[in-house]
Amino acid sequence: MTGAVVTNALSKRYGANTALAPLTLSVGAGEVFGLIGPNGAGKTTFMRLLLDIIRPTGGSARVLGEDPRRGGAPLRRRVGYLPGELRLESRARAGELLEHYARISGPVRPGATERLAERLQLDLGQQVGKLSKGNKQKVGLVQAFMHQPELLVLDEPTSGLDPLVQKEFLA
Repeated sequence: MTGAVVTNALSKRYGANTALAPLTLSVGAGEVFGLIGPNGAGKTTFMRLLLDIIRPTGGSARVLGEDPRRGGAPLRRRVGYLPGELRLESRARAGELLEHYARISGPVRPGATERLAERLQLDLGQQVGKLSKGNKQKVGLVQAFMHQPELLVLDEPTSGLDPLVQKEFLA
């Protein structure tokens, strides 16, 4: 199988507990793919395995044609990631933090961060540690999208967003 994401019997166990039962799938370039399931079904575990945040117990994965375990920083720069539990505590302003992320994630087109922030109604001048959950989520979304990655891995991306911002995100 070829695709943006390809797994073959990818699994994760913690002792006797199965966090992700063997999963085989292929997601093609340009496709939108969503994982739906109850809490504890392995959705977040799956995403973390794709990004080499955690290592699989069994099976294999290919992300953008590469093994996540060997792809390292160059592969991660090609992926936009928003974790389900985004923790942002900083005295930096949102714009400063996003500039820092831009240096890490790769080239960001001039004005891209500001355009995304405007679409999501995010004030880049606010101190990150004082932002509401919804506004922190907006920082995470801007960070995930700003470098125009080849692949987006978004874990509960609309969590904490008000309905109007959710609508804009979906647009």
